Amino acid sequence: MTAAGVATGNGLRTEYPFVLPRGFVDEHGTVHRDGVMRLATARDEIGTQTDPRVRQNPAYLTVLLLERTLVRLGTLPEVDTLVVECLFASDLAFLQDLYRRVNQLGHTEVDVTCPACGHGFAVELGGGPGEA
Repeated sequence: MTAAGVATGNGLRTEYPFVLPRGFVDEHGTVHRDGVMRLATARDEIGTQTDPRVRQNPAYLTVLLLERTLVRLGTLPEVDTLVVECLFASDLAFLQDLYRRVNQLGHTEVDVTCPACGHGFAVELGGGPGEA
């Protein structure tokens, strides 16, 4: 498969690369923008809903789902809840939208219109550096 994603033997795409709009800044000042999100499993969805942190604050569900499905972020050794909690709000919103597109809609394309000519076309989200 190309750099656009990883596919299983039957062609099912299970991992989706992305580039964050701003990036996670670690304790050394390194900015981590490129990453990979995998498809969520039923276990991901069900297991996070019974977590006590979600019962106390339902908004925490997003943090747990992203922690479980983010395979890689830059050169970080792992993506844990602290990393997700420390993302900039714009990056969190980007990842929430990507999660929804991948897991609910089944695609990462968005329809756009050229502001100059009005021509409509589809663009792949998170395809490479500098792309949205």
